[in-house]
Amino acid sequence: MNVLEAIHNRHSYRGKFKDISVPKEDLIKIMQAGLDAPSGCNQQTTSLIAIDDPKVLAEIQKVIDPPVGETAPAAICVLTQRINAYRNKCFAIQDYSAAIENMLLSIVDLGYQSCWYEGHITDDDRICDKMAQILNVPDSYELVCYLPVGVAENNPVAPKKKSFEERAWFNSFPQSL
Repeated sequence: MNVLEAIHNRHSYRGKFKDISVPKEDLIKIMQAGLDAPSGCNQQTTSLIAIDDPKVLAEIQKVIDPPVGETAPAAICVLTQRINAYRNKCFAIQDYSAAIENMLLSIVDLGYQSCWYEGHITDDDRICDKMAQILNVPDSYELVCYLPVGVAENNPVAPKKKSFEERAWFNSFPQSL
Protein backbone atom coordinates (compact mmCIF):
# COMPACT_ATOMS: atom_id res chain seq x y z
CA MET A 1 0.00 0.00 0.00
CA ASN A 2 1.38 3.42 -0.85
CA VAL A 3 0.97 6.51 1.34
CA LEU A 4 -2.02 7.90 -0.56
CA GLU A 5 -3.82 4.53 -0.38
CA ALA A 6 -3.20 4.37 3.37
CA ILE A 7 -4.56 7.91 3.79
CA HIS A 8 -7.69 7.13 1.78
CA ASN A 9 -8.24 3.77 3.53
CA ARG A 10 -7.74 5.00 7.10
CA HIS A 11 -10.98 5.44 9.03
CA SER A 12 -11.66 5.35 12.75
CA TYR A 13 -12.58 1.80 13.75
CA ARG A 14 -14.70 1.38 16.87
CA GLY A 15 -15.80 -2.21 16.32
CA LYS A 16 -14.63 -5.52 17.72
CA PHE A 17 -11.23 -6.98 16.99
CA LYS A 18 -10.36 -10.55 16.06
CA ASP A 19 -8.53 -12.65 18.63
CA ILE A 20 -5.26 -12.38 16.72
CA SER A 21 -2.20 -11.01 18.47
CA VAL A 22 -0.19 -8.13 17.04
CA PRO A 23 3.47 -9.17 16.74
CA LYS A 24 5.92 -7.04 18.70
CA GLU A 25 7.79 -6.36 15.43
CA ASP A 26 4.65 -4.70 14.02
CA LEU A 27 4.16 -2.64 17.18
CA ILE A 28 7.77 -1.49 16.86
CA LYS A 29 7.19 -0.48 13.20
CA ILE A 30 4.07 1.46 14.20
CA MET A 31 5.80 3.22 17.09
CA GLN A 32 8.86 4.02 14.98
CA ALA A 33 6.57 5.66 12.42
CA GLY A 34 5.20 7.79 15.27
CA LEU A 35 8.65 8.71 16.50
CA ASP A 36 9.68 9.61 12.94
CA ALA A 37 7.04 12.36 12.84
CA PRO A 38 8.19 15.97 12.74
CA SER A 39 8.65 17.73 16.06
CA GLY A 40 8.57 21.50 16.64
CA CYS A 41 12.16 22.72 17.04
CA ASN A 42 13.14 19.05 17.35
CA GLN A 43 12.05 19.05 21.00
CA GLN A 44 10.80 15.44 20.58
CA THR A 45 8.02 15.87 23.12
CA THR A 46 6.22 12.63 22.20
CA SER A 47 6.89 9.24 23.81
CA LEU A 48 5.00 5.97 23.44
CA ILE A 49 4.10 2.88 25.44
CA ALA A 50 2.89 -0.23 23.59
CA ILE A 51 0.76 -2.65 25.57
CA ASP A 52 0.59 -6.27 24.43
CA ASP A 53 0.37 -8.05 27.79
CA PRO A 54 -3.26 -9.21 28.25
CA LYS A 55 -3.04 -8.57 32.02
CA VAL A 56 -1.94 -4.95 31.54
CA LEU A 57 -4.56 -4.44 28.81
CA ALA A 58 -7.23 -5.77 31.19
CA GLU A 59 -6.10 -3.34 33.92
CA ILE A 60 -6.25 -0.45 31.45
CA GLN A 61 -9.69 -1.52 30.24
CA LYS A 62 -11.03 -1.51 33.80
CA VAL A 63 -10.49 2.27 34.07
CA ILE A 64 -11.82 3.25 30.62
CA ASP A 65 -15.48 4.12 31.13
CA PRO A 66 -17.39 3.88 28.89
CA PRO A 67 -15.22 1.13 27.42
CA VAL A 68 -13.44 1.49 24.08
CA GLY A 69 -11.29 -0.96 22.14
CA GLU A 70 -11.89 -3.60 24.78
CA THR A 71 -11.30 -6.51 22.38
CA ALA A 72 -8.05 -5.12 20.91
CA PRO A 73 -5.08 -7.44 21.47
CA ALA A 74 -2.70 -4.48 21.71
CA ALA A 75 -2.70 -0.74 22.27
CA ILE A 76 -0.37 2.23 22.13
CA CYS A 77 -0.51 5.03 24.67
CA VAL A 78 0.83 8.40 23.58
CA LEU A 79 2.65 10.53 26.13
CA THR A 80 3.71 14.13 25.85
CA GLN A 81 5.95 16.54 27.69
CA ARG A 82 5.07 20.23 27.62
CA ILE A 83 8.46 21.64 26.63
CA ASN A 84 8.73 25.21 25.40
CA ALA A 85 10.62 25.74 22.16
CA TYR A 86 10.75 28.65 19.71
CA ARG A 87 9.79 32.03 21.23
CA ASN A 88 8.76 30.25 24.40
CA LYS A 89 5.98 28.39 22.56
CA CYS A 90 5.15 24.74 23.14
CA PHE A 91 4.43 22.54 20.13
CA ALA A 92 3.58 19.36 22.06
CA ILE A 93 0.04 19.11 20.65
CA GLN A 94 1.29 19.42 17.07
CA ASP A 95 4.09 16.93 17.82
CA TYR A 96 1.90 14.19 19.23
CA SER A 97 -0.80 14.81 16.61
CA ALA A 98 1.72 14.23 13.82
CA ALA A 99 2.99 11.12 15.60
CA ILE A 100 -0.54 9.75 16.02
CA GLU A 101 -1.41 10.29 12.36
CA ASN A 102 1.82 8.55 11.28
CA MET A 103 0.94 5.61 13.53
CA LEU A 104 -2.67 5.43 12.30
CA LEU A 105 -1.44 5.29 8.70
CA SER A 106 1.12 2.62 9.61
CA ILE A 107 -1.55 0.61 11.42
CA VAL A 108 -3.68 0.53 8.25
CA ASP A 109 -0.66 -0.20 6.07
CA LEU A 110 0.15 -3.26 8.22
CA GLY A 111 -3.41 -4.59 7.98
CA TYR A 112 -4.75 -3.47 11.37
CA GLN A 113 -7.31 -0.91 12.49
CA SER A 114 -7.49 1.64 15.29
CA CYS A 115 -9.19 4.78 16.54
CA TRP A 116 -7.71 7.95 18.02
CA TYR A 117 -9.12 8.22 21.56
CA GLU A 118 -8.05 11.46 23.19
CA GLY A 119 -10.96 13.52 24.52
CA HIS A 120 -12.57 10.36 25.87
CA ILE A 121 -9.64 9.77 28.23
CA THR A 122 -8.48 13.36 28.88
CA ASP A 123 -11.90 14.78 29.78
CA ASP A 124 -12.85 15.99 33.28
CA ASP A 125 -12.85 12.45 34.69
CA ARG A 126 -9.12 12.17 33.81
CA ILE A 127 -9.12 8.49 32.82
CA CYS A 128 -5.67 9.24 31.39
CA ASP A 129 -4.27 9.77 34.89
CA LYS A 130 -5.54 6.35 36.00
CA MET A 131 -4.02 4.79 32.88
CA ALA A 132 -0.72 6.59 33.49
CA GLN A 133 -0.61 5.27 37.04
CA ILE A 134 -1.07 1.68 35.83
CA LEU A 135 1.75 2.19 33.31
CA ASN A 136 4.11 3.87 35.83
CA VAL A 137 4.27 7.08 33.80
CA PRO A 138 6.27 9.79 35.64
CA ASP A 139 4.50 13.04 36.56
CA SER A 140 6.61 14.96 34.03
CA TYR A 141 4.69 13.21 31.21
CA GLU A 142 1.01 13.42 30.32
CA LEU A 143 -0.83 10.48 28.76
CA VAL A 144 -2.91 12.06 25.97
CA CYS A 145 -4.07 9.32 23.61
CA TYR A 146 -5.06 5.67 23.51
CA LEU A 147 -4.82 3.71 20.25
CA PRO A 148 -6.25 0.17 20.34
CA VAL A 149 -4.56 -1.96 17.66
CA GLY A 150 -5.75 -5.18 16.08
CA VAL A 151 -7.30 -6.98 13.15
CA ALA A 152 -10.85 -5.72 12.68
CA GLU A 153 -13.78 -8.14 12.73
CA ASN A 154 -15.55 -5.87 10.21
CA ASN A 155 -14.45 -3.33 7.64
CA PRO A 156 -14.43 0.23 8.95
CA VAL A 157 -17.24 2.37 7.59
CA ALA A 158 -16.08 5.49 5.81
CA PRO A 159 -17.88 8.57 7.12
CA LYS A 160 -19.66 10.86 4.68
CA LYS A 161 -17.35 13.73 3.85
CA LYS A 162 -18.08 17.07 2.28
CA SER A 163 -16.98 17.40 -1.33
CA PHE A 164 -13.51 18.62 -2.22
CA GLU A 165 -15.00 21.82 -3.64
CA GLU A 166 -16.69 22.63 -0.31
CA ARG A 167 -13.42 22.53 1.61
CA ALA A 168 -10.49 23.17 -0.73
CA TRP A 169 -9.78 26.03 -3.14
CA PHE A 170 -7.06 27.57 -5.21
CA ASN A 171 -5.58 31.05 -4.75
CA SER A 172 -8.25 32.49 -2.43
CA PHE A 173 -11.32 31.71 -0.40
CA PRO A 174 -14.37 31.66 -2.70
CA GLN A 175 -16.56 34.77 -2.59
CA SER A 176 -19.81 32.84 -2.79
CA LEU A 177 -20.43 29.72 -0.74
